Amino acid sequence: MSPPDFGEILKPFVFLDLFDHEGPPFNGPLHPHSGIATLTYVAEGTVSYIDPDNVRGTLPAGGVEWMQAGRGMWHGGGLDKAGRTRGFQLWIALPPKLELGPTISIYQAPDDVPEDGPARVLLGSYGSASSAIASPSPINYLVVRLKAGERWRYGPPPGHTVLWVALASGVLLAPDELRHGELAAFEPSNEAVEFEALADTEFVLGSAAPHAHSLVLGYYSVHTSPDALRNGEAHILSIKGAPNSRRRSGLNQPKLICEGSPRERHGSNRADEYGRL
Repeated sequence: MSPPDFGEILKPFVFLDLFDHEGPPFNGPLHPHSGIATLTYVAEGTVSYIDPDNVRGTLPAGGVEWMQAGRGMWHGGGLDKAGRTRGFQLWIALPPKLELGPTISIYQAPDDVPEDGPARVLLGSYGSASSAIASPSPINYLVVRLKAGERWRYGPPPGHTVLWVALASGVLLAPDELRHGELAAFEPSNEAVEFEALADTEFVLGSAAPHAHSLVLGYYSVHTSPDALRNGEAHILSIKGAPNSRRRSGLNQPKLICEGSPRERHGSNRADEYGRL
């Protein structure tokens, strides 16, 4: 999923990166964002991060990083240890009232991510579980694990007519068969969807109210208008090399991301691929 294709259909979800790296550790350089929020979920392994205040930390398997860029910030990261690391990073378009607002960083340890049945709530609410992260708009983002033969039913909240799923592992009927690295986008509807795992399966699911704004794209930025994009990119340049003025909060911080494919990485160490972690 990227802004020019599925991102235009599924906004406020504009970019989804399935990262799957096995190899030596590396460090990615700092890079900027504006106008979006990124949510990184680590399914396996451990990633390192450098936050906008140049604070370093690590995010273990099951952990979550929320980075609401607002008007603009710089951050980075990489891998501290050799071995396999995999997970998802999602970009969410911010509404006009937040796209030029302050930067907010939140890091959640695995035990702080709420769950209800097979679903862990990365953003929004499901059943009795609600994320401590304040969603910028009506959004649910879940990671679900099912054993072979298990079924699970998702009923979107009222107004959530945008719905998609993407597989990290296994085989899923949704109702068509989906495999590792594949993404399915559902027709706009508020109807419930039933899933069946044909093997032990892990997948992410996003539902939301539609983002009723244009996607105006920069290299690392997404805004709702050309004026907002110019403002964000100018701010990014003005703070380069200096600590970003922002609000910082965290949980257990700093000790402690039709059918198609999400953007998928295997064994690469390009800065932008893992730098966003």
